[in-house]
Amino acid sequence: MGNTGNVRIGSPGAAALAGLALLYAGPAATWLPAVRRLTPRLAGVGAAGHVALTFDDGPDPRSTPRFLDELERLGCRATFFVLGEMLDRHPGLGRRIAGDGHEIAVHGWRHDNALLARPGRMAAELARAADLVAAVTGTAPRWYRPPYGVLSAETLAAARLRRLRPVLWTAWGRDWTPAASPDSVVAALAPGLRGGATLLLHDTDHTSAPGCWRSALGALPRLVAACRAAGLRVGPLRDHGLH
Repeated sequence: MGNTGNVRIGSPGAAALAGLALLYAGPAATWLPAVRRLTPRLAGVGAAGHVALTFDDGPDPRSTPRFLDELERLGCRATFFVLGEMLDRHPGLGRRIAGDGHEIAVHGWRHDNALLARPGRMAAELARAADLVAAVTGTAPRWYRPPYGVLSAETLAAARLRRLRPVLWTAWGRDWTPAASPDSVVAALAPGLRGGATLLLHDTDHTSAPGCWRSALGALPRLVAACRAAGLRVGPLRDHGLH
């Protein structure tokens, strides 16, 4: 039987396809903690006296205002990695985030895995989200964090084209699960709560367990207090000493 149109396993064509797949998907390995430790620049390791506080997936009118109120009470600023679809629905809330002195960055348009999207879609949506952030805030965004922390060759190239620096995280609060609580968030972050850390939390349950945002909100006072007790400043990525 012929095999026209097929690529046989072990053939040069199969090897080439495998190589292309590895090239495309290889950056996604940075999602793994062990790999991120080898790429401190991408993980967001910053100045020794500073901790970057970041929130993903909003803005959400049900929860984000509560975070903004608490951050104001704490005298703390943060970076919000927004989804384009959420900012498009709630531009006024995006303007409030910026007006309160926080930083808005790009998390994509939808919360989709870059490796599962058709070619070209993620790049187009990243550009669309970046344009929307600029239109809403009047300032071009500086940072990009892909959904799930999964990068691809396409999204890396698209970020570079838009002058967006990819930043993942050094520690996360695991605040997206149904069982998350303020205590569990503090415990999850405690081992990585050190100078230069970039902390990942969520200001919404848009892509996670209903109501789980309350765990991150409840943990905020203790997290900020712990950093300050250690002599560390807490703030957005723009003040994190990333170069």
